[in-house]
Amino acid sequence: MTLHDLKSPSNGPVSALVQIQQVQNKVTKSNKPYLEITLVDAVDTTVWRLWSDHPQFDDQAIFEVGNCLNLYGLMTIGDYGLEGQIEVKLQTEEEKATFFSGDPALQARQEADFNTIVSLAQSIQDPRLKEVSMLFLKKFGNKLKRTAAAKKNHHARCGGLVEHVAQMMRSADALCKVYTNWNRDLLLAGVLFHDCGKLWENTYAPESFVQQTTLIGELTSHIPLGMEILNRLWGELLASPTFADKSLQPDQATCRLHLLHLIASHHGQLDYGSPVYPKTPEAFALHFIDNIDAKNEMCQMSYSDSSEVQNDIYERMFPLPTGLVAPLGKINEN
Repeated sequence: MTLHDLKSPSNGPVSALVQIQQVQNKVTKSNKPYLEITLVDAVDTTVWRLWSDHPQFDDQAIFEVGNCLNLYGLMTIGDYGLEGQIEVKLQTEEEKATFFSGDPALQARQEADFNTIVSLAQSIQDPRLKEVSMLFLKKFGNKLKRTAAAKKNHHARCGGLVEHVAQMMRSADALCKVYTNWNRDLLLAGVLFHDCGKLWENTYAPESFVQQTTLIGELTSHIPLGMEILNRLWGELLASPTFADKSLQPDQATCRLHLLHLIASHHGQLDYGSPVYPKTPEAFALHFIDNIDAKNEMCQMSYSDSSEVQNDIYERMFPLPTGLVAPLGKINEN
């Protein structure tokens, strides 16, 4: 079973393959030790509080970051994480192969999303924006496929950034048919590059579902990293015929500055991490499209994971500002 499956109680003992992302030594109010273990798989994450009376509590060799575990027993995921009577052992090599092959449905969805990204990038008409976008995908496409969109709030899974970017590019493409004054090429390229710094901030090593923490990500964060990546790629292309063509207007320097602005301003506010406010229609559009997709994902997570206070009313799940109410169903929807 996956961690997502464990959110639905079973009728008997079950087995789940997981990996340890984090282990913290803590004590209760009565000063009894316990371990707070963050568990991950291809799709989800949860916390398991391992109390000192668990028969395997002192087996420190098992509870190390990066270890792949097979959990077995009467267990479920409740409001406080993983609960139940659980036995633990390290995964066999055969189990690891199964575990790291990932969830087939998620893999298929992410592959389709990556193809959407490539297709929409290829549809960009401005030759500079198209060329830099395709160079990014050529050099970093595989890394993009192993990057999360966030540490925990939305699309926080291996490949989650592909899902997020693809849906944002679809939204941008659709909205440009309504707001015809927007520069579609700039907006699509902005969506592709807006979180590209997360490839060094929220990435995963091969055969791991544990997000890596890197020094460069911690010291600079994804917005400055994204601007640096764009500048480096742009510099690689300056000698190409496309970038040397001075007849193209707007000129390539102005084109680059506007794309840099979209990366820099996409959080929308200075106190949210952007060094500058949005100052063009495309910059505002990117900010709101980003926020819409993130909030939609958070809503779906809340409906899936939060407890109902009463029928159709859900407990608040961070970082949403309030508890949710079930959405209005579509007419004749079963």
